[in-house]
Formats: sequence, structure tokens, C-alpha cells
Amino acid sequence: MKIIHIVRRYGPAGGMERYVWEVTRELAKLGHEVQVLCERCVTEKPQGIAVHELGTMAYRPRWLYYWRFGRRVEKWLRAHPQPGWLIHSHERVDVHQVTTFHGPPFASVRDKPWWKRISLRVAMQLYMERRELRVAHRIVPNSEIISRQLAHYYPEYAHKLTQPVVPGVLPGVVRTPRSVSAGGGIIGFVGREWQRKGLPLAVEIAAQLRRERPQLELWVIGPDEREVRHLFADWQGGYRLLGWRSDVEHLREIDVLLHPAKAEPYGMVISEAMAAQVPVVVSDACGAAAQVTAESGAVLPLGADTTIWVEAVDTQLRRPSAPPLFVRSWREVAQEYETIYQLSMSGEMK
Repeated sequence: MKIIHIVRRYGPAGGMERYVWEVTRELAKLGHEVQVLCERCVTEKPQGIAVHELGTMAYRPRWLYYWRFGRRVEKWLRAHPQPGWLIHSHERVDVHQVTTFHGPPFASVRDKPWWKRISLRVAMQLYMERRELRVAHRIVPNSEIISRQLAHYYPEYAHKLTQPVVPGVLPGVVRTPRSVSAGGGIIGFVGREWQRKGLPLAVEIAAQLRRERPQLELWVIGPDEREVRHLFADWQGGYRLLGWRSDVEHLREIDVLLHPAKAEPYGMVISEAMAAQVPVVVSDACGAAAQVTAESGAVLPLGADTTIWVEAVDTQLRRPSAPPLFVRSWREVAQEYETIYQLSMSGEMK
């Protein structure tokens, strides 16, 4: 097959960008011809993939940036016709057959008070999102949560939804199996957007656990320590603020990943932890919760009482054996897209 991917930043620079980067490279390895249209490539261009950079633009206002990027894509395709190529977009454009949703639909703004919905920004974001869905032959959510949200806000396009194609995870570090001392243990929290990902609740959970486990530590990876130090004003040690780390070496040391996010379209940190055989305790607002089995950890309702969260984390700290190894290769992801492309090119659901 001949496939064009559209993404603003091409390279492993973030969750969505990593997804596109890995899928395109695996598609090329599977023997497909792959091109990428992007604003810019943020890393060395991979061999065997034609990468076309359209040039950077002012990022604000965001809706205008998205609009201008879409116009540049259209202009490039008019100047370089691509007959026989399937176009797979990850952006708000209208030239594609397949689109992947990596985050919640903007249409959730409809649930807000009317005065938050009356603006040019909201109108244009809604217009571009609906246009993206209308044009697509296939709409691919990257998690069950996103699938349900799209079906809720856009029921007229629900018949275009495929089964979710969740991200893969690269094999990496693996936690050495060990017993956690009755009075200690290390809880890991990972996420730059610390409020949305539930750090205040994680701090409260760890604080309560420290009453029974005085040597317990909470490691916080992601946010700048100046932003979150106030959450530990009443603590006398027992925590580490490690800032942002591009590696996952912390997974060798932590005994449980705690991710009580308020909203998380997927949550790569969860699958990375499971791939390192680190038990997890996560909220049901995480897309990756669908991949968490009882053997891997626990999924709790976001509104569960703090004592329930404390018990769930303590249970994982006391577990006698490591959770099973979580495996999902990016080749599997690419192969699932092969099936979607074939269905799209067959002309169904146009």
C-alpha cells in the first residue's frame, strides 16, 4: 500500500507524535510506501520514509494555527497530486480517508455554560473537528474512552468508528522482582500536567499510607519541583521531586505506579509501567485502564473514597509476586492499521 500520514510534528516528541513515529516506521518495515506531511521533523528523518516539511508557523491563536496548517497540507497536495495513495491524518484537516483521535473531542465544550461557548475560537474548533469526522471513511480512537466520547458527541458518525487502536510500548527496563518491606516502599507518580493527572490525590494517598508505612516514599516525575513543592508543606521527608526525565529508569526502583488522573485519553506511563512489571493503581478515567487486568493492578472509580485508594495501593505493595509482563508491539499496531486501510480502500462506509 501507499500511505501518507499527516502530523504537525514528526518524531518522538510527545504521546501522539511517538504514536505516529512508531506506526510509520513499522509500516515501512512491513513493505509499504510511506510519506509524511508535517510542519517540521523534530528528529533525524528515518530511512525509507519521504518526509515533507511544510514550514513552521505562529502557534497562537491555536485554532488559526490548526487552520493554517490544514491549508498548507491542501496546497501541497494540489501541487503534488498523489493518486492511489491513502491519506491518514492525525490533525484537523479535510483531505483524508482515515483519521486517528488521540485526545477527547473538543465537542465536550457543549457541556459548559453558554458564555464559555460563544467565541470565534470555539466555533472554529467545532467546525474543524466536525469536518474532520465528516470527511473520514474510518475514525480510529486510540482508547475505549475516546471511542465512547466520539459516539456520544457525534452519533451521526458513530458508524465510522473502528475498534480502538491503542498505542504500543517499546521493550525497556524491567523491575527486579522483590518484596517490599512492611514499613516502606516507593510509590511513583508520572506526569507533567500534574493537576489533571491527579497529583494532589496521590499526595493525600501517600500521606495516609505513611502512617502505617513510615519509610514509604513518593517519587514525583514530570512537573517542575517549584510548581508542586507546596503540596508537601506538611511533610518531613519521604518524597522526591525528580522533575522531567526522558528515560524510564525510575521504573526499576518504584514499587507501584499511582495514576489517579481526572482525565487521561490513554496514559502511556501506565502501559510502560506494566511492560516493566511494575504494578499499577489507576483511575477509570484513563484510556489505558482497559488494558489493566486484576493481575497487573487495580482500576478504581475516580470518585472512590481516599481510603479505598489507600487500600488498593497497599495491596499492590504487599503482593507476593510481580505482575505479568505487558506486551504490545508497535508492529501489532501497524498491522491493525493495515486492516483498517484495506477496508477504507475497499470503498465501504464512504
